Parts: sequence; structure tokens; C-alpha cells
Amino acid sequence: MNFNEILAAEILGNSTLTIMSAIVVFAALVGFLKIFRTKFLTKLGKITKRTETDIDDRLVKMLENISSLFYWFLAFYLTIKIVGFDTKLGAILDGIFLVLVVWEVLKMAQNLIDYALKKTSAGKDETVLHGLNLIIKIALWSTGLLLILSNLGFNISAIAASMGIGGIAIALAAQNILGDLFSSFTIYFDKPFRLGDFIVVGTDKGTVKKIGLKTTRIETLQGEELVISNKELTEARVQNYKKMKRRRISFKFGVIYATPLTKLQKIPVIVTEIIEKQELATPQRAHFREFGDFSLNFEINYYVESQDFDDYLNIQQNINFEIKRAFEKEGIEMAFPTQTLFVNKD
Repeated sequence: MNFNEILAAEILGNSTLTIMSAIVVFAALVGFLKIFRTKFLTKLGKITKRTETDIDDRLVKMLENISSLFYWFLAFYLTIKIVGFDTKLGAILDGIFLVLVVWEVLKMAQNLIDYALKKTSAGKDETVLHGLNLIIKIALWSTGLLLILSNLGFNISAIAASMGIGGIAIALAAQNILGDLFSSFTIYFDKPFRLGDFIVVGTDKGTVKKIGLKTTRIETLQGEELVISNKELTEARVQNYKKMKRRRISFKFGVIYATPLTKLQKIPVIVTEIIEKQELATPQRAHFREFGDFSLNFEINYYVESQDFDDYLNIQQNINFEIKRAFEKEGIEMAFPTQTLFVNKD
């Protein structure tokens, strides 16, 4: 068998020459795409870093994030088309190529939309941004799926009609899930709370860590994760402490009945001066409130000009220390539960 006969020999319906040509073309395309990724994009990235805008940096980054699988399949697919390789898998290859192209295009579109949203006023609110991204992601991938099905020869109109009929049955069977889904949109846009807010729902309290499609996850003060359905959250009364600009504090204490009137009159002044010296604290009032069962009771009110719970605890602790110190200096004795028994000798 001479050389020409070897080149003309067929393997799987293709001549040896065609197969060799395909190998050469494939290797050349792989080499070109590798140079494009490692050399061209790297150099282009250095150029875009010197520009004032950052949109070009984002575009280069998106090209760098295209998966290696896509490049390998692109080289293989182009080889088949350029060489005219005879294969019965042409329709399957076309379908796979379409899916990969749509996948990469949708990823880049989502990346660009995310970039655009962050440049708007909505992008400054992480909760709204998350909600918009969720809606856009659903719309993009639904469009991509319909595009793939349409190009693969499926009747989109028939599918849409089937989905309309089936959607009613699904909606009836999944009322709770759909209720949570729509509740999540309510949370995103009505914003009763946001990520990082400290909220109280019934007897549960904690910091919002994630707002999902069906549930919201809260980290409690004890450290465990609490999962609450979005529907329950939108129907419940939610206390949001993050919205609080300042905290009003009220506390009481009592002194013994043997305390002289002159010292009783000093107590509101002493406590008010102590509160005034505390950073982030503003006194409201201090009064001798009532005659208790075993003590003369005072009620103190002041504001903590902070929403941080730790700030409140630290300020209250300092006030308690200073009251104790001042009372010891003035000879004022704190009361504790006692009873005096009078015994008749008769």
C-alpha cells in the first residue's frame, strides 16, 4: 500500500487525510485560543487598568472567566466545521455548542447587569440589589432556556400552552412555596428589614444573615441559625432594632426608709450628673417615684444615643458603678427586702 492509498483509506467514514487535517487544525486552534487567553487577555488587562473607567476591566475579567471547557469544545467544533469532518453527531454537537454559548453569554450578561445595578442608587442597598439580581437571574435563564429549546426544534408555543395548564395545577399544589416566593419579593422591595439588621419576631430575636426565596435565616444571640419562612415574616409583627436611632432606658432602685429627706432630695441630682458625664447618654428625668413595701423607690430615665446594644450595657454598667460610689460617699444605703416585726409584750 503506497502513501496515496494510506491517505485515501477511510476510518469511520473519513479519509486518513481528513483525519490528519482535523488533528492539525484542532492543534492550531487550541494553540491560538491558549495564546488568546494567556497572552492577549493578560496584555489587554494591563492596558485597561491604566484607563479611568472600570467597565473595560470588568469586560476583560468576564472574558478571562470563560471556562476552559468552552475553549476546548470551541476548538473541536470549529475543526469539525472547517475540515468538513463527516460525523453523524452533527446535530448533537450543534446542540452542545448552542448550550455552551448561551451559558457563557448569560453569565456575562448577568455580570454586566450586576455591575450596572451597583452603579445606580439601588446598588447601595444590599437587600434591594439582591432582590433585583434574583428577578433578573430568573428572567435571563428562563429566556436562555426558551432560546435553546427553540433552536433545538421544540415548539415553544405548545410548551408555553402546556406550562399554562400545568402551571395552574402546580400553583394549587405549591401554594405555600409560592406564598413564600412572593413574600420574599415583598421583603426585598418593602424593606421591613435588611441584611445585618437585628430583629425580633415573636419570642425569637437575632441578626438577619440571608434573605432567600423561601426562607430568611437569622443568627440568634446564642449563635445558632434560625430559619423562618418568608410568608410568616410578612404576616408577623417584626421589631427592627436597626431602625432605632437611640434607645430609651428606664431603671429603678430603692433606698432604706431611714434615709433623711435632705439626702433623698440629693439623689435625683446625683444620678442626673452621673448620666450627663457618660458619653452617648442623655438624661431625661429622675424622680422619687413611690413609697415601696420596704424601700423608697426612685425611677430614672435616659437615652442612649446609639442603636448598639453593647453601648447600652457599657453605659448602664458605668452608671451603676458611679451610683454605688456616690451613695457610699454620701452615706446613702440601698434597700433590700426586709420585714420589721413588732411584738406586743401583752
